[in-house]
Amino acid sequence: MCGAGVFGRNHLRVWRALENEGKGVRLAAVVEPDAARAAAAGREWTVPVYGAVEEALAARASGQVAFEASSVCTPTSAHFQVAEALLSAGVDTLIEKPIATTVSEAGRLIACAGQKDRILQTGHLERFNPAVGAAAAILNHPMFFEAHRLSVFSPRSLDVDVVLDLMVHDLDIVLSLVRSPVRSLHAVGLPILSRKVDIANVRIEFVSGCVANFTASRVSTEKVRKLRFFQPHQYVSIDYARQDLLVIDVTQAAGADPAAMAAAAAGAGAGFPGLHIEKPPVHPGEPLRLEMEAFLEAVRTRSAPRVSGEDGRAALALALEINAAIAAHAKRAGLERYLRS
Repeated sequence: MCGAGVFGRNHLRVWRALENEGKGVRLAAVVEPDAARAAAAGREWTVPVYGAVEEALAARASGQVAFEASSVCTPTSAHFQVAEALLSAGVDTLIEKPIATTVSEAGRLIACAGQKDRILQTGHLERFNPAVGAAAAILNHPMFFEAHRLSVFSPRSLDVDVVLDLMVHDLDIVLSLVRSPVRSLHAVGLPILSRKVDIANVRIEFVSGCVANFTASRVSTEKVRKLRFFQPHQYVSIDYARQDLLVIDVTQAAGADPAAMAAAAAGAGAGFPGLHIEKPPVHPGEPLRLEMEAFLEAVRTRSAPRVSGEDGRAALALALEINAAIAAHAKRAGLERYLRS
């Protein structure tokens, strides 16, 4: 387990819970370079703590500690170095999002995992949100997405901008649902409380004709995690935080096909026959735990992870393209000085 910071502690909590529940996994060691956090982790989790991944791997090679898989929850800037060392040593690896800082780094991790025949999973945990799974089951040619991900400011993850910190979750979800290349995008963003972009808005058009709007902010006064999409005769709303799914179906409201619905509306003279509003069942669950359980299953069965390294690279590539568009917009608008780190 690499990283015992804010989110790393969540991974540690889940690994220990799975161990205590007899799920066939054991928390073996922690890597944490910060001395204070390392000492606290050693006391709390009662496992060996190493100051660097190389130290942990050396201890593994000498038989002092045994582990076959690891989470990487370090700052994004360290993802590549830590994950490459683990994969090269034959350790299956779950990397928190974003997978790396550059597309080239992501590609090298994917290649390393392939050469070593290791599992490489990217930690886009919203893929494991039960509401997202329920929405994917009713997906039918979506043509418009609206995503809002707003957070109250926190000093965590300030080594990356809001696109790589927050928006990347929704980019990954929409890419997985649309499955179409990007045709064009327009983006604007500004730093507010940090030295990097803290709020951003993006409009993307895909080759399929689908359009998606994304808004992400880490300087909001409230926490919002919502994704809405429209497809023929249907509106679907996902509340990530509440794990809630709302479906408004126009065709069902008429109790017939679209042609019959139109005829019924014309006959009634009302212009619209009504709406069918439904909340499909969503079986609740902690996305992080579901993600980690899926990683374990991939490790045990040597099957492809649900969120692959390639998926992580695709989301990262789009996020970096958005950042380039934000920089270009800033230059056109004379805002370049505000975007300098």
